[in-house]
Parts: sequence; C-alpha cells; structure tokens
Amino acid sequence: MIGFNVPPYVGTELTYIKKAIENHKISGDGEFTAKCNTWLEERTGANRVLLSTSCTHALEMAALLAEIKAGDEIIMPSYTFVSTGDAFVVRGAKLVFVDIRPDTMNIDETKIEDAITERTKAIVVVHYAGVACEMDTIMDIAGRHNLLVIEDAAQGVLCSYKGRSLGTIGDFGCYSFHETKNFSMGEGGALVLKDTAFVEEAEIIREKGTDRKKFFRGEVDKYQWVNWGSSYLPSELNAAYLWAQLEKADEITDDRMRSYERYKSGFESLAQAERVQLPYVPKECQHNGHMFYLKCKDLDERTRLLEFLKKNNILAVFHYVPLHSSRAGRRFGSFHGEDIYTTAESERLVRMPMYYGLTREDQDYVIEKVHEFYGKK
Repeated sequence: MIGFNVPPYVGTELTYIKKAIENHKISGDGEFTAKCNTWLEERTGANRVLLSTSCTHALEMAALLAEIKAGDEIIMPSYTFVSTGDAFVVRGAKLVFVDIRPDTMNIDETKIEDAITERTKAIVVVHYAGVACEMDTIMDIAGRHNLLVIEDAAQGVLCSYKGRSLGTIGDFGCYSFHETKNFSMGEGGALVLKDTAFVEEAEIIREKGTDRKKFFRGEVDKYQWVNWGSSYLPSELNAAYLWAQLEKADEITDDRMRSYERYKSGFESLAQAERVQLPYVPKECQHNGHMFYLKCKDLDERTRLLEFLKKNNILAVFHYVPLHSSRAGRRFGSFHGEDIYTTAESERLVRMPMYYGLTREDQDYVIEKVHEFYGKK
C-alpha cells in the first residue's frame, strides 16, 4: 500500500533526543526549543516565534492575545480544519463564514467586507496548501475597519506572498508541526508575533500564566501567577525531533517540490482534456510542496476515484468537510452570503500521496492508476 503520508525522518532525530535526555532537560524551553525558535525567526523574518504544543494551541494563544471575548465575531473560511474555529469559539466568539475562491481554495477576499459588523473583531485567514491568501487586500480591509488579522499558516512554513513569509504578515501567525506537515515534531506548532509588544504577554500565557521566563532571565527574583494562561510549551524531546528536520529544511522542501512538479507534469494531459483540474498558484505566491490535489468533476466521481485507487493499494484522501455544515459549525457560527464554492469545490478535491522520500516509482504508479481510471470512463 502506498500511504497518503509518512512522517518525515532525516536520521539525526534520535541523536538529538538522546542529547536532550543526557542534558537532563526534557521539559519545555531547553536548548532545542531555543534553536527552533531562533531558526524560525531567522528564516521567516518574524520578530518573535514561540514553539507551542500544537498549531491549535498557537491559535488559542493568538485568541487570548487578541482579547477575543463573548459576542465578538470572527470572519473566516468554512473550508478549514476545526482548530481554526475552536480557538475562538472557546473564547465565546461567533464564527462568520464567508465563501472561498475556487482557484486557490482560500477565503474570497472580495466577500470579507460585506460580512463586517460592529461586533467583528478579527479576520482569520487560512493559507490552504501553503498558497497565500490575497493578503494585501485583506490587510487593507483590516486596516480600514480596525480589525486584527490572524494567519492560520499551518501548512505554510517557508511559504511566501510577494516575498513575505506566511505567518508574518498579519498580527499573529500560527504554524503546525504535526506529523502530516513538511517538518514535524509529532504534535507541535508555533506562534508568530509581528509586534514585539506582545512578547511578554505571550510568554506569560505560554507559561501557565506566570512570569517564569522573566525569572529564568534574571529579571525578577521569583516568578508568580500574573495572568491567565496554560501549558503551551512542547516537550524538549519533541523540539529535538523537529530541530533535526529544520537543519534539513531545504532538502525536505526541494524533495517535496520535485514530487509536486512530477505530479503536475504527470496529470497535465488530463487537465488539458478537462478531465481534472490541477492546483493553481498565483505568481506572487511561493508554496512548499505541502500538498498536491486534483479536482474531479463532482462528488460521485471523486468517490469512485478514491475507491479505485484504494483497490490498487493507493491511499488518496479527500480533505475538509466545510465547518458550516457540521453540527458545531451551525451552533457556533453562520454562513454570510451564498455558499457558491465552499461545498461544491470541497466535494471535488482529492489529495494524492505526498511526503518526504516519496519514491519516483511509487509516484509513477499513482499517476498511472489515475490515468487508468479516467481511461476507463
């Protein structure tokens, strides 16, 4: 069976995990956490990056820093993972879903302004497949209406929009290092801060509401509980695993981009014959090869394609079921305007196997079987 995902492993992870153990420091904020934070800051140009236990928790921290409260409205796409909504729902906010663009599967920037009310507090964007939303337009809207912008860049590490790293353009950015992502620590993420004025408060939230970081820096003679917070620090063992991959980040990205381009070339004839649609990447966007998907004619065709591939020992998958159609989505939010593309496009999309180390032979087999499916129709 050709799996959909294989967690990345470069070979030095166990060496670094062993070193963390030998250092007698396996809880959060040790040597490897610091290395990861610094690397991310240097590679993205962020003012401050704080490794977290997940992207979900990074989003929760962003919601706390943004002072989201009951009754606030959050504008976001419905085509995303539940964490994008959960982080704000737990603060009592209402989710206002707007439609997506059919080309990038990102939030339709032209639909945002009409959804703004006096209760709107923030716009949450999701950079699907590491392809940036139309950030200039979104930041302009936010600026004119005094709104915060939070980037769910879970899939967008080392991706950019007009030369700017995703996660660094809005007020807060959130990364994921889940086992399905390009760089992994099993479970993990990071909060990206644009404004250094939020650093101290973010450190307090991340350290269970205490000023423990200031104590370790010698800035106070004891630490104490000063605000709300939680335990958002990842284990040093997880950070050690991630550090091995960040050292090889360019190698991993290049490998995935080769696989992406091979899929693109392999399916080009099907796209030209209008049997499938391929991903679209605007010229101002640089992605990271996180995902390669095809769009079938409709849900029925997608279902048959997935079944056909599974019978041929290939695990391809669909992606998000739009949040507004879920029980919790109906409870905690509402769709503003017409759902023209969100549901229809989500039902067409199928993701091909994609991971670091995907062999040319396995990829050729996937391409061959997709062609065989469409050749039989």
